[in-house]
Amino acid sequence: MAGQLDRLVGLLGLDTVELGVIPLSAPVRRTPAHGFWIYDERLVIVETINAELWLDSAADITLYSRAWEWLAEGAVTGHQAHRLISRARAALTAR
Repeated sequence: MAGQLDRLVGLLGLDTVELGVIPLSAPVRRTPAHGFWIYDERLVIVETINAELWLDSAADITLYSRAWEWLAEGAVTGHQAHRLISRARAALTAR
């Protein structure tokens, strides 16, 4: 897990990556039950327990874009995200 956290810190500030961290104390309007990725407003890839779905309809993309906005409302970015990731990293090495 330490390597993954180090990798996330390395992604902060890249122009091609939008990285936000949702603190455990953050209020979120709704959380999805599965992971998803939005690609160039043309494709959403959804991972469920038993399948990977490639969705390209306008309605699906709109739905997942809205879900992304709900999550983004509670997320922190930039220096705040770096601070949270660093705290999590430090907690791993303190054990």
